[in-house]
Amino acid sequence: MNEEMRTFGYLCPNCGKTVMGTRSVFALEASNAEVECGCGKSTLNVKFDGENYKVYVPCGLCGETHMAICPPERILHGATALGCSRTKQFACFIGEEGIVEKNLRELAILAEKEKQQEGKEEGREAFVDNVIMYEILSELKDIAQRPDGITCACGSQQYSMEVRRSAVDLICRDCGAKLRIPAATDRDLDDLCCHMKLVIPGQAND
Repeated sequence: MNEEMRTFGYLCPNCGKTVMGTRSVFALEASNAEVECGCGKSTLNVKFDGENYKVYVPCGLCGETHMAICPPERILHGATALGCSRTKQFACFIGEEGIVEKNLRELAILAEKEKQQEGKEEGREAFVDNVIMYEILSELKDIAQRPDGITCACGSQQYSMEVRRSAVDLICRDCGAKLRIPAATDRDLDDLCCHMKLVIPGQAND
């Protein structure tokens, strides 16, 4: 009679490789288990307290270690997936080797896509020109501090400000009218410096 085996799989947060380890059900019932990545920088730990299993999973998605408490039937029978609380994705798979391997491959692809997306976002500046944007915001602050510095044609002096990648929108809180201040070039800054006051073009109320 073949001994029933259980495979554990996770994605190493250090080297990014998939890690799999197989243990017998008998061994899992008798003692704790460890599945270590070949890089030596991460280890999945399975501990049994007599009632439940505590599984400590190094997470290849967020980099943290998650702990899950599982009853014996989840660890020793069927297929189980343990999730990452931060990304809401599965970070560890337990079950038959083929199923674990398939899910791990998909997890590795997902993690790579997430990493590429983060790289794009980090590589993109928040503004077209950071220096110009900060100068524009400083100038707007100066104008706003003057008496009636920023008003709306509807008569309101209440407004909000939305900072975009290449412009700043001044929005009247009463009528919703908008005045867009370009904030990408030296000329945009020069144009704004010419204004002592700014008036948002009000919207007519029906």
